[in-house]
Amino acid sequence: MPLDCRLYLITPAALPDPVGFAKTLFNALEAGDVGALQIRLKDVSDAAVEAAVEVLAPIAWSHGVEVILNDRPDLAARLGCDGVHIGQSDAPYAAARKALGPDRTIGVTCHDSRDLAMTAAEAGADYVAFGAFFPTSTKETVHRPELEILEIWQETMLTPCVAIGGITVDNCRPLVTAGADFLAVSAGVWTHSSGPAAAVEAFNREIAAGLAARPAVG
Repeated sequence: MPLDCRLYLITPAALPDPVGFAKTLFNALEAGDVGALQIRLKDVSDAAVEAAVEVLAPIAWSHGVEVILNDRPDLAARLGCDGVHIGQSDAPYAAARKALGPDRTIGVTCHDSRDLAMTAAEAGADYVAFGAFFPTSTKETVHRPELEILEIWQETMLTPCVAIGGITVDNCRPLVTAGADFLAVSAGVWTHSSGPAAAVEAFNREIAAGLAARPAVG
C-alpha cells in the first residue's frame, strides 16, 4: 500500500481573471504539500484556456506541482502541460496517449466502476479517478462510490487512485484511510471559510491523520 496521499487541486469552475487568481494560487501552494493542479475550464475558448495555463502553470511548476489540463489532450500537448485528465465522454485513452506521448500523465474518470478503472489501468493510465464521493456543486454527478472501492483498489492494483467529488476538510479523512492516493479538491479549498491557504494547511493535517489510521501492511 502506498505510504502517502497528496492534495490534487482543481481550479475554480469559472476563472475569468487568471491574473487575479494567481496570487490566491501562489498563497495556497505556499501553505502546504500539493501534488497536482488541474486547470479545469468548461465552455470557454481555447484562447482562454491558453491564457490560464500561461499564468498559472509557472506558479505551479515553481512549487513542484504537476499541471494537468482537463478534457483536451490536444491543448495539453500544445501548451506544454504535464498531462491531461479525460472523462468517459472525452477523447479515448489511446488518442490522448498518442497526442501526449509516452511520458506525460494521463488520468481517467472511472466514476464508481472498478471495471472501467481496470480497463484504464491496463491500457496504461497513470491514475484513475473515483467519485463523486459526496454531493458537489462543481458538476452534476450521478455516481456515488463507497469507500470500499478505494480499499479494494489499493489491495489489488498499483495504479494510483484519486478520490473526487464534494471533498472538504471535514469529510476527507476516511478517504485517505481507505486508500486514496490523491484527494481532488476544488471548492473545498477555494471557498474555505478561512481562505485557500488555511484550507491547504488543514487538508495536509487531515491527510496525515488519515494515513496514520491506515491498516498496517503485511
